[in-house]
Amino acid sequence: MLNLKKNPVTVVKICLLLLAGALLFSLVNAAFSPRVQAEESAAAAPENIIPGSEDIPNISIASFARNILETTGIFAFITDAKLMQTPAGEPTTIFGWEELLMVAVGFLIIYLGAFKGFEPLLLVPIGFGVVFVNIPFAGMGDAPHGFLNIIYEAGVGNEFFPLIIFMGIGAMTDFGPLIANPKTAILGAAAQFGVFATLIGISLINTLNIPGVVFNLKEASSVAIIGGADGPTTIYIAAQLAPHLLATVAVAAYSYMALVPIIQPPIMKLLTSKEERLIKMKQLRPVSKTEKIIFPLVVFVLALLLIPSAAALIGCLMFGNFVRECGVIERLSKTIQNELMNIVSIFLSLGVGSQMTPEKFLNPQSLIIIVMGLFAFAIATTTGILVAKLMNVFLKEKINPLIGSAGVSAVPMAARVSNKVGLEADPGNFLIMHAMGPNVAGVIGTAIAAGVLIAVYGG
Repeated sequence: MLNLKKNPVTVVKICLLLLAGALLFSLVNAAFSPRVQAEESAAAAPENIIPGSEDIPNISIASFARNILETTGIFAFITDAKLMQTPAGEPTTIFGWEELLMVAVGFLIIYLGAFKGFEPLLLVPIGFGVVFVNIPFAGMGDAPHGFLNIIYEAGVGNEFFPLIIFMGIGAMTDFGPLIANPKTAILGAAAQFGVFATLIGISLINTLNIPGVVFNLKEASSVAIIGGADGPTTIYIAAQLAPHLLATVAVAAYSYMALVPIIQPPIMKLLTSKEERLIKMKQLRPVSKTEKIIFPLVVFVLALLLIPSAAALIGCLMFGNFVRECGVIERLSKTIQNELMNIVSIFLSLGVGSQMTPEKFLNPQSLIIIVMGLFAFAIATTTGILVAKLMNVFLKEKINPLIGSAGVSAVPMAARVSNKVGLEADPGNFLIMHAMGPNVAGVIGTAIAAGVLIAVYGG
């Protein structure tokens, strides 16, 4: 005799068989029950009809199987067609294969972040956001209750998350190299030429009359700021001036930030000679604690008085740095640097990815944005190096032009690239601390450039 107590697996199997049998019986009974009998029963007892159930179709195996098929992602990717609007406000039809293409783009972004190491903290959640929002029938990006839409409305579209990120950047940044060598701030300012050169370039593109490609000055400003290589600033200015372009410009900015080790070295080697790359700079002087505490307060006051439109960005940056340097609120400093920064980075990246839908990304205007973003980044790198070379004409103590490329505000990636190229020329030439000066100056410079654009075109 079978002892069920000693054979729990058998009990589970029996239960599953009974459940499967009951389900099969229900399907067969529903499929072959005469509809006339159901209608007569309903007529005989109208009081038993549930309100609203009159239009519910009877269950059949064929309709059940068809409904299962029509709710799969495969079916949607093959047959789906939706009428949407492009960022320019023009109607367009989005097909299922375009959604599938965006899913592939999302997985490509995940691959670059997770397996190639390109800014994984940003690209991995952005990539998942792209995949999530393009899943058929999931509704993760739908207003008002979609998961990704809630994240976007909570902090991306209203500039909240970028400001928190700036606070975290300030808490993690040591402005000592900039304080010790203030003239490197010129290199951070020089790199912003990429922003304004791109603004001019986009204005020229308008004269080409490319179908579907027309930028107003607010849109052009949102694209041009990519040249600063600062993702939070790009999101901040796009959310204010051109929210419909936010996804494209943000992804372009973060992508080029991640690709700094690939984009910058060829430009650096092309514009510098072997002798220039071998220049060794004198060790930086020690910076006192008092200087580090006063610095963020002075910069914030200057921004408040001279460029109030940039005061929010610079203020959050300097608040985070003051919390770091004052030494009396270590708990807050660690929270901003770690838990708060990590949480907001996740939400910000998911929110950015949620905007990468076919109607916003697969159009000629987006392609122009990607190309002009690369142009802005290349110009910023170039002008930083050229200004460093120009400064050497007047300086007794020469600076290595390689640190000029760190004027873009991809902190600390750009400084590491300057150091890496310097080490290739001379294994004993460490430029990392010298490059951090223009690198952190670039963060401030990009925030100032954003403030200027908002002040001029934000009205």
